[in-house]
Amino acid sequence: MPASDSGWWVYIIRADDETLYTGVTTDVDRRFAEHAGSQRGARYFNGRRPRAVVYTEAAADRAAACRREAEIKRWPRARKLALIAGAGTP
Repeated sequence: MPASDSGWWVYIIRADDETLYTGVTTDVDRRFAEHAGSQRGARYFNGRRPRAVVYTEAAADRAAACRREAEIKRWPRARKLALIAGAGTP
């Protein structure tokens, strides 16, 4: 994964039920591991398992990452899938 100057990332994880989860972190690999098997993971993954990180995007800082996360979360599924496929504009 390329380095982010600020260290903040927006990420999308595909769950085993094919749903998409969007979040922010400073370490995508660590956060995925937390979602996959620790008490520090999101409640979203209670009853479903994270399967893979399918999208990452560097952010200028924490505030920018949170704004982008909120924007993506408002999108319909089709637009998120287009972003993941590379057809969307980050």
